[in-house]
Amino acid sequence: MARDEERLVEGASRGDTTAAEELLERNLPALNAYVRLRLGEVVSAKESCSDLVQSVCREVLRDIDRFEYRGEEAFRKWLFDRALHKVIDRNRYWRMGKRDVAREAAGSGELSDGEARALLGYYRSMCTPSRDAIAKEETARIETAFQQLDEPYREVIAMCRLLGLSQAEVAEQTGRSLGSVRGLLARGLAKFARLLEAADRG
Repeated sequence: MARDEERLVEGASRGDTTAAEELLERNLPALNAYVRLRLGEVVSAKESCSDLVQSVCREVLRDIDRFEYRGEEAFRKWLFDRALHKVIDRNRYWRMGKRDVAREAAGSGELSDGEARALLGYYRSMCTPSRDAIAKEETARIETAFQQLDEPYREVIAMCRLLGLSQAEVAEQTGRSLGSVRGLLARGLAKFARLLEAADRG
């Protein structure tokens, strides 16, 4: 599988749209999980997560010739960076000009059973193995608790647990020291666990 994905990444870097589409399909569950957790309240109240993910995929296919082949991890980082920039742009858009925040749109949307199970598979990387519940209820609890974390915690947890980056890579990419990243990850996960426990008691 790793060799096959490497072949697809290399093909995508040469502008092979078929290889790029297959890569996007393979990374779609993780991309959905990442975008849902990074949306924030403002954007999630206004736009559909699936629409944003589709927009990211269209832009990646359009710009695939800009990707320089450096392996599959580099492709995933490039893909998730594009997604994060999209979320930041939409956040800026809805916060500018005093747009009507009372007018609710589709938001992150109602999940199908399959979508909920796929998301939960990625979200469990942030929880202890003993946590188990009906997928839809669990994904909603995880997303609500995650949004209550401060942004530095959300950033580091998402990069380490969803993107699969090492703490050293996160430190390099965020400009933080390795010790700072370790501390943020440990404190963020501990606070996240407390929020989940509080939600269970509530």
